[in-house]
Amino acid sequence: MRAAVVFVLVAAGAVRADVTLVGVGTLPGTASDLSGLKGKASDGTPNDRLGGLGSAIAYTGTGTEYVLVSDRGPKDGTVPFACRTHRMSVTVKPGAKELVALKLTSTTMLVREDGKAFDGALAAFTGAKPEDNLRLDAEGARASRTGTVFVADEYGPVVYEFDAKGKRLRALPVPDKFRAPKPGKTPNDELPPFAKTGRQPNRGMEGLAISPDGSKLYGAMQGPLIQDGGLGAENKRVGLNCRILELDTAGGKAREFVYQLSDPANGVSEILAVSATEFLVLERDSLGGTDAKFKKLFRIDITKASDVSAVASLPGGKLPKDIVPVKKEPFLDLLDPKFGIAGKSCPEKFEGLAFGPDLPDGKRLLLISADNDFVAEQPFRVYAFAVDRNDLPTFAPQVFDTK
Repeated sequence: MRAAVVFVLVAAGAVRADVTLVGVGTLPGTASDLSGLKGKASDGTPNDRLGGLGSAIAYTGTGTEYVLVSDRGPKDGTVPFACRTHRMSVTVKPGAKELVALKLTSTTMLVREDGKAFDGALAAFTGAKPEDNLRLDAEGARASRTGTVFVADEYGPVVYEFDAKGKRLRALPVPDKFRAPKPGKTPNDELPPFAKTGRQPNRGMEGLAISPDGSKLYGAMQGPLIQDGGLGAENKRVGLNCRILELDTAGGKAREFVYQLSDPANGVSEILAVSATEFLVLERDSLGGTDAKFKKLFRIDITKASDVSAVASLPGGKLPKDIVPVKKEPFLDLLDPKFGIAGKSCPEKFEGLAFGPDLPDGKRLLLISADNDFVAEQPFRVYAFAVDRNDLPTFAPQVFDTK
C-alpha cells in the first residue's frame, strides 16, 4: 500500500505547469497579400488572395517578424497559383486590448534560378526529378541563421533554400525512397498500382524543423511511405510509422528516424526544434468543427532512436525489436475545453509551429497557425500560447547571425 502511495506522489510531482492560451490573432479570409498581382485564378480566386499561409510559420530572429508560406493555392492544386512567402509581424501582449496583433509587411514570389515562377498546380511538372519541375506545395519553412529561408515541398518531397528575394539557391538532396517514382496530374496517379514506393499523395514532407545552431534540418513526413505499410486494401491509410529525415545543411550524411502515429487516420503537420535532440510534433486528424477529435502536440526525443536510413521498408504497425522509434510523450491537447478551441469554429488544419521572443513574464511564446485553404469564409488564425520554462527545461533558442 505504501508503495502505491509513493508512486502517486512521484507521478503527481511530474505533472507539467499549465500551458495557457494568451489569445488568437485573425485576418479575414478575403484579405489581399502584398504581391500586387491583378486578375483572378481560373476558379475566380483573386491572384493576390492572402490564403493558405497557415501552412508554416517561422521566427526570423528579428523583433516580432515571422516568415509564412502560402501552400499550393486554391482548389487543392487543380488551378495554377504563383507560389510565395510572406513576412508578418505577430505582436503578443498579454493583458492588452488586442492580445495578438497581425500585420502583413511583405510578400515575396518564389522563383527558380532561371527566374521562372514556381507553380502550385499538380500538373506543373515535365519530368520525374522534383528539382527540375516548377510545381511546389510549400508546407514547411524555417529561417536560416544567415537570413535565407528553407522551404519543404510536399510534392517532391524536396527541401529548397531561397534568398531574401525569393530566388532558389539550392535543393538539398532527399533520398529516392521518399519520392514518387512517377509524378501524376491527379493524386490517384501517384497511388498503387501506379506507385509502389515513395510518399503518399498529399502526405509528403509536411513539417520542417531547424536545429538551434542551424546545422540540421528535420523534414517530417505527414504519413508513412507507401513501402512502409502506409496503405491497405483500396489504398486505405493503415500505417503508423512516419519517417523524419535529418539533413545536414553543410551536405553531411543524412539520417532517418521513425515517428509512430497515435492512429493511422492522423497525420504529422509540423515539427519544431526544442533543442538539438528534442522537438514538438503536431499530430492531428483531418476533421474540423464539431467533428474534430484529435489535435495534439507531442514532445519527442531522437537521442536513442534508431537511424533507419538503410532500411528500405518498414512494417505498417509494430516495429522489429532492433528498431527504436523516437521517444514520444504528450505535451498539449488543442481540444482541451479550457482553451475554447473545440467546437463549430475549430480549424481542421493546424499546421504551423514557431517559438517567438519570450513573453514579458519570462514564459516561452509558442505560436500555432491554422491553414484556411484559401476559403474566403474562413479567417487566417494564429494562436499564441504561454509555456512555463519548466515545461521545456532543455529549450535552446535558435541562433541567428547579426550583422
